[in-house]
Amino acid sequence: MLWNALILLAAIACETIATGLLKMSDGMTRIWPSVGMLVGYVSSLLLLSFVLKSLPVGPVYAIWSGLGTAATALVGFWAFGDRLPLGAWLGLALVIAGVVLLSIYLPHAD
Repeated sequence: MLWNALILLAAIACETIATGLLKMSDGMTRIWPSVGMLVGYVSSLLLLSFVLKSLPVGPVYAIWSGLGTAATALVGFWAFGDRLPLGAWLGLALVIAGVVLLSIYLPHAD
């Protein structure tokens, strides 16, 4: 189970980095951020596919997308100066709370 969690966290990190590079690619007109973005998304999906070999798709995808969304919002705030209203931050906190609950009740791998 620990390996699945670490692989899932790596998939989330790859997806978050790829999304940051997507913004930096300037509509895919800058070559290196565009290449990095593609590598990041492919890596993320590859890692996610390993986790899905032994865990159910619904909760795993919810964790991947939920934490990826929250992490991307933080990257936008820190790296790009994106500002969100308080209600949006509250929404992200609820997403994280949902991810924690999903993680607690996720069935163990066979």
